[in-house]
Amino acid sequence: MTDSLTTQGDTLTIQGDWTLADYQALKRNVEAYSGEQWSAENIELKKLGRVDTAGASLLATLLGPGILGALAEQEGTLPREQRALLHAVAEAMRDTPAPEPEGLAPVAHFLTETGKKVEAIWHLSYLLAGFIGQIIATLFVVLPRPRRWRVTPFIAAIQNTGLNALPIVALLTFLVGAVVAFLGATVLQDFGATIYTVNLVAFSFLREFGVLLAAILLAGRTASAFTAQIGAMKVNEELDAIRTLGLDPVELLVIPRVLAMMVSLPILTFVGMLAGLVGGGLVCAIALDISPAQFMAIVERDIALKHFLVGMSKAPVFAFLIAAIGCLEGFKVGGSAQSVGTHTTSSVVQSIFMVILLDAIAALFFMEMGW
Repeated sequence: MTDSLTTQGDTLTIQGDWTLADYQALKRNVEAYSGEQWSAENIELKKLGRVDTAGASLLATLLGPGILGALAEQEGTLPREQRALLHAVAEAMRDTPAPEPEGLAPVAHFLTETGKKVEAIWHLSYLLAGFIGQIIATLFVVLPRPRRWRVTPFIAAIQNTGLNALPIVALLTFLVGAVVAFLGATVLQDFGATIYTVNLVAFSFLREFGVLLAAILLAGRTASAFTAQIGAMKVNEELDAIRTLGLDPVELLVIPRVLAMMVSLPILTFVGMLAGLVGGGLVCAIALDISPAQFMAIVERDIALKHFLVGMSKAPVFAFLIAAIGCLEGFKVGGSAQSVGTHTTSSVVQSIFMVILLDAIAALFFMEMGW
């Protein structure tokens, strides 16, 4: 075949057929002109014959996706079909990242992945903040209008999120209370201060463990359920049907779940505190010979009411965030069962992470405030 690339002065003429059958010869011609810079004004395409995707990719490699796209937008030089093909290939190769230098590949890959993760976290935070704002705005619209309250879904959500979770929360916090008491007794015995095991159990459960364990359990149990329920509705196009009827999915599906969680988690927190104290008191009675009456007397004497209030104050905040994250991930589900599973996992991870992060921030805040 004749040369597919010829130059005359500053003009590069592209001619002949650029197809897969002549790919190797065309590639050698392109490599011979690699390293030279061309502009769209200096490219001649009138002698160009047939072009397929393989030839268009070589043209993009030679000229660059930007110049090839500019040439494809020029009317009159090429048939419409060829211009459409060149434009599609240029756009596809424009999004392809440039090859990384071999010596810097590991470092560049690490920085690229880190940047992607940071961008994903920022995007998630942005969506969550917007969704929380939408929930609050809807609450201000719905709460002053009792006729728009969804009482039946609200009561059903309280039963599912609160009453049905009572046994597992009570059992878990009872066992953790016993473990904390065992650890306290083992460590404090060396100092002859086993009596302070009571203070350790009471402080830890009233301020931290009661609300934290209940919130983590609800994050795994209820946030995933919210995501799966709303995600299944989206897969089945039920959300589109709700919008078609002129109803707001946030008002219909999200508000009852959020309010139910804000009622359920404080109750579960209170039960968790009591169960933890019972577990710690049982260990103190068996291992340290501290009677339940003496245990409660020490709690009443040394533990101020503010520690209970600090723990309870976290519960509505944690509940709101868990419900918001679970519902948001449900709305983000795509059209497949795999997407439901992916976003269900994501809602659990995000909920637990946010609960622990906010608990740490709250602990620092209350410590600095002397509460």
